[in-house]
Amino acid sequence: MANLPIVRLKPPGEAGELAPFAGMPPERIVMPDSAASCEAVLRELLAWPGPIGFDTESKPTFRVGEHSDGPHLIQFATPQRAYLLRVAIAECLPVARAVLENPRLVKLGFGLKSDRSRLQGRLGIALRAGIDLGSVLRYEGRKGQVGLRGALAALRQEAIAKSRRLSTSNWANLQLSEAQQRYAADDAYGALQVFAALEAEVQQRLLALARTPER
Repeated sequence: MANLPIVRLKPPGEAGELAPFAGMPPERIVMPDSAASCEAVLRELLAWPGPIGFDTESKPTFRVGEHSDGPHLIQFATPQRAYLLRVAIAECLPVARAVLENPRLVKLGFGLKSDRSRLQGRLGIALRAGIDLGSVLRYEGRKGQVGLRGALAALRQEAIAKSRRLSTSNWANLQLSEAQQRYAADDAYGALQVFAALEAEVQQRLLALARTPER
């Protein structure tokens, strides 16, 4: 997306100086598993007036030449709830498609290039109105993009736990542990909190750019 504003951040201090990222409470994490619960999630998301956080998770690959058949989980978040849509549950796919392809509902995340590619290649879903916050944020005096962990540290002085054991766990399982649910929910919720910490002028410019029809 052209003309994205660039926000320069001061490198954060040591992790020990940061407050822990509270994340989404487990009781506010929704995992629909039926037509009725999926319809309820879709109504809530399409009725939400602001942007939402977004991410995906895929079962990892460990052998050379092995290709991932993910995404296996698609996550959305508002300030009130996180929604975890398991791709293996057929009723979840129409919800994911309706949200991701809606050009007026802005989706915020990090590293969206790979998410966009996997969604299109595996599921035939075209991500519209997506903002990759990693393309917006830069550290002062450093090259490269800023990830979720660095953004939360710099903008909110909060440290988010990013366990490698959880990030490489089996996201294709229908039964996800509470730790997996919280990890996945906080990736989407964290992006939303990063956006909320940006200056209002930057927020409005990003929203306007995301909602501009693609040519």
